[in-house]
Amino acid sequence: MAKRRAAEVESGGGEVDDMKWVYDSSVDYKGRIPSRPSTGSWKASFFIIAIEFSERLSYFGIATSLVIYLTKVMHEDLKTAAKNVNYWTGVTTLMPLFGGFLADAYLGRYFTVFASCIVYLLGLVLLSMSWFLPGLKPCDAAVCTKPRRVHEVVFFLAIYLISVGTGGHKPSLESFGADQFDDEHAGERRQKMSFFNWWNCGLCSGLSLGVTLIVYVQDHVNWGAADLVLSGVMALSLAIFLMGRPFYRYRAPTGSPFTPMLQVLVAAISKRKLPYPSDPSHFYEVSNSQANDARLLCQTEKLKFLDKAAILENNNGSSLEKHSPWRLATVTQVEEMKLIINMIPIWIFTLPFGMCVAQTSTFFIKQGTTLNRNIVINNTNFQIPSASIYTLSAIGMIIAVAIYDRILVPFFRKLTGNERGITILQRIGFGMVFSVSTMIIAAFVERRRLEVVRRNPLEGSLSMSFFWLAPQFLVMGFGDGFTLVGLQEYFYDQVPDSMRSLGIALYLSVIGAANFLSSWVITVVDNVTDKRGKSWFGKDLNSSRLDKFYWLLAAITTVNLFVYVYFARRYSYKNVQKAAVTDVYEGKSDDGSQGTMV
Repeated sequence: MAKRRAAEVESGGGEVDDMKWVYDSSVDYKGRIPSRPSTGSWKASFFIIAIEFSERLSYFGIATSLVIYLTKVMHEDLKTAAKNVNYWTGVTTLMPLFGGFLADAYLGRYFTVFASCIVYLLGLVLLSMSWFLPGLKPCDAAVCTKPRRVHEVVFFLAIYLISVGTGGHKPSLESFGADQFDDEHAGERRQKMSFFNWWNCGLCSGLSLGVTLIVYVQDHVNWGAADLVLSGVMALSLAIFLMGRPFYRYRAPTGSPFTPMLQVLVAAISKRKLPYPSDPSHFYEVSNSQANDARLLCQTEKLKFLDKAAILENNNGSSLEKHSPWRLATVTQVEEMKLIINMIPIWIFTLPFGMCVAQTSTFFIKQGTTLNRNIVINNTNFQIPSASIYTLSAIGMIIAVAIYDRILVPFFRKLTGNERGITILQRIGFGMVFSVSTMIIAAFVERRRLEVVRRNPLEGSLSMSFFWLAPQFLVMGFGDGFTLVGLQEYFYDQVPDSMRSLGIALYLSVIGAANFLSSWVITVVDNVTDKRGKSWFGKDLNSSRLDKFYWLLAAITTVNLFVYVYFARRYSYKNVQKAAVTDVYEGKSDDGSQGTMV
């Protein structure tokens, strides 16, 4: 019975309320979260993290060496290759906006993950075919200077199929994993805070293998063999994900989340001439029993114009059912609209951080190809793949997450009384400081590399160790551990409950939009500096001035940090008024104000 109802909830069918949950067990809980040990949430998360590991293995195995593939196999110049990588990364991280919408509104998160993994797998298979099939494979780099047109078309079709797969996979899987933890249970609520931290540790494990093992296969065997490995791992992890179906909790799709927001806007405009009531009882809100376990939000003082959408034009409760939703909205619907509006400045002023992240998979990796990557192991000379340096970014992220989760959170929790230790936006802002430091370090390192080239133009920078790049990757990883993980938690937690897949997509869209913004900045800087005598972006690294470009990014990120702090200090966090079902937690809300969940 429970399995049938779980399927009904996931597909949107049945009589289960939109905001209720189902745990697939031998007992039918009619949509409510059963009383089970909280370890069950972690058991379900294991199957979910397994497929995330596979996806990150594939993504970073492709993304970190894509600029090398485009320059060596496709014979593109540095500037064009960097732009193509940014475009692909941008599309890949913006597609989740569409995938997250479908998951929340119509398909459900479980089915969206399954379908997108099939598309992802098709992209990997096509990528393998583009290397091995005689009619599709690239021409010999020693013979031709331009790629075969058919290989170019099939290659880009394959990687953009992977973009489509990622578009459904990323927002749905992460929010589906967080869905396994109940916000109304204090123990599981704290576990979910740790879930985002340890989710990223699993993510970094896939990333590390992608930029070491997969990149090694690309360098020492061939690109096609690496694609076959990725295809096999994705197929295996998909099977593991399906095996976990009996343990999952599911949320029913709720229809378009934008319709209620549009209704609030229309209602507020239509009632704009009404006086603002001084009595809170003149604002419409459903009772807790009518809310069907949905979380109701407290009314806030910001954007009071929108509050008029919830004004009761008469106090005759019996006539409320006759009101059109386009004329009367609840206080919670109004507050959900405010949540989205308040997120816009935060989204905008995290873009410069994303621009810094974009350099790690383009110019940073390309720099590594010009340095001495040889190390001696047991009297054997071994050359490190240039993309493998990205492992240090993953290590930095894991260190930052571990320190934050195990040391900083308990310390600040006792100091501030805040359940999170520090607020989410404080965590994000702290990580931005590391991004500024990364660009400064990168500028100094690149300046030194260019000086080495000028002193010895024949040998170039091969006398300079590959590990000169280690500090900038490591520090960027520290920043990721605070800002990227914080953004994941922020956009999942602060969006309306019905939009959590879309919330994860909004986090990913920061990176996507930042990649497009990075490409635009490269184009502008290239045109401006070219008119002034010499472009900062030459045909190769030795004729470029990336150090100046890094200083420019450091300046932009520094100014942006001050603006971000201004808006973060004035941000109003989601304020839930509904009582907790399982227990009572007293403490401080995210914005630092005293509050009690009762």
